[in-house]
Amino acid sequence: MAVRKGGDLIAEFLVKENIPYVFGICGHGNVGLLDSLYDVSDRIKLVSPRHEQTAAHMADGFFRVSHRPAATLTSTGPGSANLIMALAVAQTDSSAIFSITANVPTSQFNRGPFQELNRHYQADFNNVIKPVVKRSFQPTRVEMLPLALRQAAMTMTSGRPGPVNLDVPYNLFMESAEVQEEPAWNGYNSRRSGASEADVARTVDWLLAAERPVIFIGHGVTLSEAGAELTALAERLSIPVISSPNGMGCLHMGSDLSLGFIGRNGAYPANQAGRHADLVLAIGARFDDRSASSWMPGYSWNFPSTKLIHVDVDHGEIGRNYVPDIGILADAKAFLQQLLSELDRRKIDGAPRLPAWAEAIAGWRGEWAAYIKPGFETHQTPIRPERIVADCRAVLPDNAIISLDSGIHHNWFMQFWEARQPQGMLNTWGYSGMGFGPSSILGAKLAAPDRPCVAICGDGGFTMVPHVLCTAVEYDIPVVWVVWNNFAWAAIRDLQYAYFDGREIGTGFYHGANREAYNPDFAAWAKAAGVAGHTVTRSQDFASVLAEAVASNKPALIDVHVDANIRPPGTGAWELPPIPPKEPIFGGPWRPDGAVG
Repeated sequence: MAVRKGGDLIAEFLVKENIPYVFGICGHGNVGLLDSLYDVSDRIKLVSPRHEQTAAHMADGFFRVSHRPAATLTSTGPGSANLIMALAVAQTDSSAIFSITANVPTSQFNRGPFQELNRHYQADFNNVIKPVVKRSFQPTRVEMLPLALRQAAMTMTSGRPGPVNLDVPYNLFMESAEVQEEPAWNGYNSRRSGASEADVARTVDWLLAAERPVIFIGHGVTLSEAGAELTALAERLSIPVISSPNGMGCLHMGSDLSLGFIGRNGAYPANQAGRHADLVLAIGARFDDRSASSWMPGYSWNFPSTKLIHVDVDHGEIGRNYVPDIGILADAKAFLQQLLSELDRRKIDGAPRLPAWAEAIAGWRGEWAAYIKPGFETHQTPIRPERIVADCRAVLPDNAIISLDSGIHHNWFMQFWEARQPQGMLNTWGYSGMGFGPSSILGAKLAAPDRPCVAICGDGGFTMVPHVLCTAVEYDIPVVWVVWNNFAWAAIRDLQYAYFDGREIGTGFYHGANREAYNPDFAAWAKAAGVAGHTVTRSQDFASVLAEAVASNKPALIDVHVDANIRPPGTGAWELPPIPPKEPIFGGPWRPDGAVG
């Protein structure tokens, strides 16, 4: 037992947990903790962006690349409220963040002091933040801090990772008490749950018996760092792999076994394989509406006609949308290691298998390649979207990290990006929050300073968080932003065109009586902040400008004018009830006779 000040307890606990960064913004409510962080500034770096949303996105990006949690720090009231969207992104995409929020002092609970929420309960910020974190803790005495800190850390990284919240009345930062300190947890990926021997054996039986099997992976495989095991299993049994965006790169996407993404904006071979598979082994994947064509049979999947083995570390995802024939609660890496051990025991040597299945997939791949080839080869002004994807693939090295905002540009990258390594493609997938791409790339670069980090972000999304330019300059974070400039909220504008006979309102960026397309001069905006700015209007110029920006190892922004009237070719479907879904542009749903419309 020792007499300790609350702020010192928190700061030293973060050191023990090996949390290297606190992304935070000062306020009257957290100055006490800032003073304690001053004493450990040689071990924890405080980075202060210009908005709390960006602070949480930076912590999110840092975790996705390093698989080490970072912390956020915000003051009472509005500062902490600004975290909500970013924490929702982190929660739905399973990113661990230690979010510390300040609240009003305990002696003023329920008196309505500055920035208290008290209409239903005193100091009630917890009820604001609870839906977007795994757990919110609110210690009200210094003696309660050690246990709350340890439990928050354990909750954050146990099982399916996610953000947690420690909401601290700000008097606790300065008050002292005699406390019993708790040990550090620091437990991410150190404690893994496996499957039963019977389930492992039965899974191998089904994989060996299937004629048209596929493996569908999600973020769970990335989070478990199971890329090597996944690759070994797929190659050993000649089974193709379909990936969600957050799983991309666990299998090198240049492999013949990689089919890419599935769903409305998926690749045609992936949707075809999903429609015709007789067995799907899903590992760490959610079967959300976009990767399942809104669960309409025949568009991406054919459950229950197709057998399903669903493996996940979160019991809540098993059977959420499709009832599995075998449901297995297990960590992805542990489970894949068990499968490989079972194959060793049975002396399955990895000889080529499933030639008819491979031939069918090769045929679909060829049809798709022939269909999309012209767009990738065409030079025009404004630039075709495919050219941006192609030039990014050509210029960026295998270890590059890209982050993507919500928007039409993300649809193009989901469909055509080839990730070469895990943890190299950061997506706001579950909650699809704008501002994630331009902000999270800053955290990604801090996690991987030797890897090129490029944010591909929409013009709308970037204008939500332009202050990221200031943070890059202030902390010397050499990232590149590629602003996909199509002068519109183009993804939503395209829905208006498709479903409402082109009755566009509120989705284009215009100026003046003639409704001329309008956006700020992004390159000039960057230069005003001290960032290198470039404007590209010719497709012939983009690759060289991107290469120059990456090579400079300084913050840079490239304003790329993209043709807004070219849309990703739908190969699955997406339903917005009660509006009837559009049929695929290329290919079509599976029919009972086995043909595809």
